Amino acid sequence: MADEQVIKLLEEIRDLQKLHMENYKAAVKNQEEAIQLQKSALGRQKTAVFAVLILVVAVLGLLVWASCAVRR
Repeated sequence: MADEQVIKLLEEIRDLQKLHMENYKAAVKNQEEAIQLQKSALGRQKTAVFAVLILVVAVLGLLVWASCAVRR
């Protein structure tokens, strides 16, 4: 009787460990996907900041050019 209980307990532990490992693998996969999404978002943000910087420089250049043209 005791052997059957030990075997049943060990089988339950094995099944729980398998389930835990499956859940762990799924969590790691989700984390990897989240990291990739963050990297792509960061790339888009860098591009947007660069575009805004170019726009600001262009506007400032036009303002300087316009103020120089008015003084002449």
